[in-house]
Amino acid sequence: MNGDNMRGKLIGALVLGIGGVAILLSLANWQLQRLEWKTGVLDRIEARIAADPVALPDAPDPEEDRYLAVALTGRFTGAPLRVQSAREGLGAGYLIEQAFEMPEGRRVIVERGFVPQAEPIPQAPEGTVTVSGNLVWPDEVDGFTPAPDLDSGLFYGRDLAELARALDSEPLLLVRREGPAGGGALVAAPVGTVGIPNDHLEYAITWLSLAAVWLVMSLYLIYRMRKQSRGETT
Repeated sequence: MNGDNMRGKLIGALVLGIGGVAILLSLANWQLQRLEWKTGVLDRIEARIAADPVALPDAPDPEEDRYLAVALTGRFTGAPLRVQSAREGLGAGYLIEQAFEMPEGRRVIVERGFVPQAEPIPQAPEGTVTVSGNLVWPDEVDGFTPAPDLDSGLFYGRDLAELARALDSEPLLLVRREGPAGGGALVAAPVGTVGIPNDHLEYAITWLSLAAVWLVMSLYLIYRMRKQSRGETT
């Protein structure tokens, strides 16, 4: 084989190898930067969730006040609604949503907690109580979510507008963290960051692994081409 021709092919293989590794390493570095950013976001969310509760704002904003820690004083009223759910270690069950009326007349939704499917829903405490938790605006329903069974009070996702309509309350949901909400099998299901994905480290490792594979394959290709240029067949 012509020496200049082989030299050109070797240079081409070297450029392809270095370029591919550089691109894959840059993608890995980008994912590491995203990991640092996402970790900071999760840290800020966790700090906000665990902050001392404040009074309910007059007009909470879904973006500015998401996960805001709030304390409410009032009473549970009306019949509770169930939202189909599941919890690790407890299996399938229901999140219990109920209207909560405050002395000034405002009515919001309080998610009292989780009840396993086979257990009865305990009565809410009577009279005035104080509960604290975090404001959330769930995004759990789409075109494939079954419509709620209003006759039995069963929902298949936390559709805030429909829950508020059924409970005659503001479209505002407080997920309880502390405070009385009924005994029995009811367990608190407070807001957390466990369900917020942070897969950037796995993506970075994937790109680094691909960079290593690309490097090995490129080196092997150059090795084979050099052997071929010397007339070696083994």
